[in-house]
Amino acid sequence: MTAVWIDDEAAVAAAPPEAAQKAVKIEREAHKLEKRLCRLVGQAIVDFNMIEAGDRVMVCMSGGKDSYGMLDILMKLRQRAPVDFELVAVNLDQKQPGFPDHILPDYLGRLGIPFHIETQDTYSIVKEKVPEGKTMCSLCSRLRRGILYRVARELGCNKLALGHHRDDMLQTFFLNMFFGGKLKGMPPKLISDNGEFTVIRPLANVAEKDLVRWAEHRQFPIIPCTLCGSQENLQRKQVGNMIREWEKKHPGRIENMFTALQNVVPSHLMDGTLHDFKNLKPTGVPDDDGDKAFDEESFPSPGLPGLQVVQL
Repeated sequence: MTAVWIDDEAAVAAAPPEAAQKAVKIEREAHKLEKRLCRLVGQAIVDFNMIEAGDRVMVCMSGGKDSYGMLDILMKLRQRAPVDFELVAVNLDQKQPGFPDHILPDYLGRLGIPFHIETQDTYSIVKEKVPEGKTMCSLCSRLRRGILYRVARELGCNKLALGHHRDDMLQTFFLNMFFGGKLKGMPPKLISDNGEFTVIRPLANVAEKDLVRWAEHRQFPIIPCTLCGSQENLQRKQVGNMIREWEKKHPGRIENMFTALQNVVPSHLMDGTLHDFKNLKPTGVPDDDGDKAFDEESFPSPGLPGLQVVQL
């Protein structure tokens, strides 16, 4: 796909020098952002073998910035990919009051990509079953998951692409640790719970702030989720605010935490199913990964500059 960075070169040429320079700078930054997004998504696809020849990928579209960005980048990468694969955009219209059901069909139709809009009134079910003030996300996601599995089966898709990004994955890790008592994150690739599909997250390496910028640049027609968007005290939002505050006060911390998810040392945790502590015996052979029992653990100062206690 050939990108046109200046939509109207004559208009730019006729503009005052300051305006023309600003327009060129904006387009240059957008070009750099696109290259970074394509590189990060492409790297995730390669690292985790997310997409293979002959795949038919169902791209789950919510109408939010993340799913728009995911579809946009996947379409760009498909043009230059070394393997042939298909993309099918799918949106579940949950019949939320005031939902603008024309926006996604109009947008996807202009793209010329195969798409399917599935209409199911899960909104009424969730509102009926969940008491006022309680979190709706759990029931909503279960209903949505079952419907999307069926749609994927009907459309002949073998993979489902979800728009979760790096920040979502970190938030899930902390949610599980703080509230679930588990060291468990959101994997970039896994098998669906019914064993039928491969679920992939192509945006695994992408920062949310880059998706915000890309959505603004591309002017995606964002559709807010009115079902849960008004629930301000969700645990996920609290954790998200905590992570953003950390990043503001200690730049680079998010990158360090995300890197840590890919550098797990089971022998230095406490899960006996991952490391055989009970039968551990001295070998007499030096091991760099062995415990330095009398040494204080040290960290590079730029990597983890001071701990901050945050009340949730």
